[in-house]
Amino acid sequence: MATNIVFHKGSVDTAERAQLLQQKGVTIWFTGLSASGKSTIACALEQHLLHLHKFCYRLDGDNIRFGLNKDLGFDEKSRTENIRRIGEVSKLFADASCIAVTAFISPYRVDRQVARELHEKAGLAFVEVFVDAPLHVVEARDPKGLYKKARAGEIKDFTGISAPYEAPENPELRIKTDEYDVAESVRVITEYLTQKGFI
Repeated sequence: MATNIVFHKGSVDTAERAQLLQQKGVTIWFTGLSASGKSTIACALEQHLLHLHKFCYRLDGDNIRFGLNKDLGFDEKSRTENIRRIGEVSKLFADASCIAVTAFISPYRVDRQVARELHEKAGLAFVEVFVDAPLHVVEARDPKGLYKKARAGEIKDFTGISAPYEAPENPELRIKTDEYDVAESVRVITEYLTQKGFI
């Protein structure tokens, strides 16, 4: 770990950037089981926000593992590091007055709390969205066939089957995707962002 480094603060601060871009930075952190609908809703929300002429960017679990986190596995230690890195990256986006939309299983409460605290210490907003779908529903969807493989023992450390998922206790939003479709989910999130002054 490097010790001979000093954080270089630029001449443009968060408030000035937000004023010029006419929006506040915020991270919208989707969490939930695989196949709960996180990525689908995140994609639709990103598109909707762009159509509202908002500066936003989506970070997705699968896509990040092709690049930034391609050196990480799926054991507990790797999952923790995966979420730590995403917390840091999304914080940078939020600091740039971007609406950072993240979609990660992020199974452990403590790791999501670390991501939240990174933002709070920097004076940045963090909105946890629990994409809540029962196990039997996500197993029935199983678009990638992962649950079937996990049940057959072909995938180790699979969240919800052979590895734990710790549901949020107090998320800002809870989207029940066995009850809400994508359009309704985006509407609920957009209303919340509007009420809180982010858009």
